[in-house]
Amino acid sequence: MMAMFRSFVSAGRGGQQPGSGSLAAPAEGVESRFSCPICLEVYHKPVSIASCAHTFCGDCLQPCLQVTSPLCPLCRVPFDPLKVERSSSVEKQLASHKAPCRGCNKKVALVKMRSHIASCSKVQEQIANCPMFVPVVPTSQPIPSNIPNRSTFVCPFCGARNLDQQELVKHCMDNHRNDPGKVVCPVCSSMPWGDLSYKSSNFLQHLLHRHKFSYDTFVDYSIDEEAALQAALALSLAGNHNHPVTESTNPQ
Repeated sequence: MMAMFRSFVSAGRGGQQPGSGSLAAPAEGVESRFSCPICLEVYHKPVSIASCAHTFCGDCLQPCLQVTSPLCPLCRVPFDPLKVERSSSVEKQLASHKAPCRGCNKKVALVKMRSHIASCSKVQEQIANCPMFVPVVPTSQPIPSNIPNRSTFVCPFCGARNLDQQELVKHCMDNHRNDPGKVVCPVCSSMPWGDLSYKSSNFLQHLLHRHKFSYDTFVDYSIDEEAALQAALALSLAGNHNHPVTESTNPQ
């Protein structure tokens, strides 16, 4: 939401104050140089990947550190999760550089920008006045009422709601890492082949191994799980044919 608001305000400034571009650009450029490529906001507890030197907010990179072979979210190069370190150099620059608040224009140190924006009444007022999204052409398609929600899920441990798949993984890793309870996977149970009574003996491991990607991208919900698996294998073989591997690989 804040990233969308940021783009909206920047565009608004460009249209309302064309003569002030040369004065505002340097300060806004400072803020953009110290923005996380994932959340598009000023870095919070920045960390850097040793192999490629790309920097992200610590919380933004955290989901990547939960998988077996992580890839940099920016350049997609594999990296060692043990070689991700707090970026003290970026933290020093955040403390030494200032930029104007997008609401009240007060100059604020970048290290304090997030907390300032959260409490700035001008920013909150502008967010409240942001235009609502309206489709360019209204659809004539009827809205189905019997399709299960496969976009957001409820935490099976504490009942936290409206978590997308990535947020569900992060939430459970942060809050239920040591919870021994056996629970039904809300992602699997929403699938056409899902078993509402099956409880995972190790739910966190299940999340990390089965739900690293969104089903919406890869799954045809009109076919069963076996047919989906065969289709995925066929696509994989086709991809390997187009990009032959020169070294032997483990079929498992």
